Amino acid sequence: MTLPLHFRFSQASLADYVDCQRRFQLRYLLEQAWPAVESEPLLERERLAELGRRFHRLIQQHVEGLSVEILTASIGEPELARWWQSYLDSLDRTLRDLPAQRRAEVAISIPLKSYRLTAHFDLIARDDDRAVIVDWKTEHRQPAREQLRQRLQTRVYRYVLTVAQQRPPGTVSMIYWFAQYPDLLVALPYDAAQHADDHQFLSELITEIEQRATQEGEWAKTPDERKCAYCVYRSLCDRGVYAGTSEPDEEDFDLVTRINIEQIDAIEY
Repeated sequence: MTLPLHFRFSQASLADYVDCQRRFQLRYLLEQAWPAVESEPLLERERLAELGRRFHRLIQQHVEGLSVEILTASIGEPELARWWQSYLDSLDRTLRDLPAQRRAEVAISIPLKSYRLTAHFDLIARDDDRAVIVDWKTEHRQPAREQLRQRLQTRVYRYVLTVAQQRPPGTVSMIYWFAQYPDLLVALPYDAAQHADDHQFLSELITEIEQRATQEGEWAKTPDERKCAYCVYRSLCDRGVYAGTSEPDEEDFDLVTRINIEQIDAIEY
């Protein structure tokens, strides 16, 4: 078993590997179909995931110029309507200082090692002086600032945009905006030291995965079985068939709602 040379890494695939090597092996190398949930399906989680996708689509259409009136009229669910109004209100408050040039739902791919690394951005706002990545979050929990700073998503997104646009790291930053907490932004600036650290970390992680792929046998399962509660492969690993009943953390929520960016055409640099 080897890693295909055309393989595209992403925040999603790297997070899968960090969370559980076996999950990465099943999903990306063996391309194992997700088993059907044998017991209670994740109906509430799936409902929130679908609302989240629709919320992202509303913002994309708004950024592309569709009128607020038309978009608002298309909303039926009270929860989605509340998120949407929070977004509109934030444009005049917490988000008012974003650069004027804005693109929503764009994927960018850069070379790293012998592969490509792709990031799918909810929003990039930029001008000649700075570029701001905005990521919309619709889950109920708000992770701590340090947790967000260390997340693979943060490290991959800021690194990819800096390399792709050949910007000084100090001109790039990332904002997490929470629909449940619209007046509180988590802004994460970037600098040259963080960029160098991210380059080393991501390069070494990809090298580790590449070397692991040359070895035979089943990859290691996560020792933290809490991460199995929302994993679609849990029955294959004898880690249970029942869906998790507690509120998942940020990473587990992403596991359920994660967009499969490997299937999205990316702008290559």
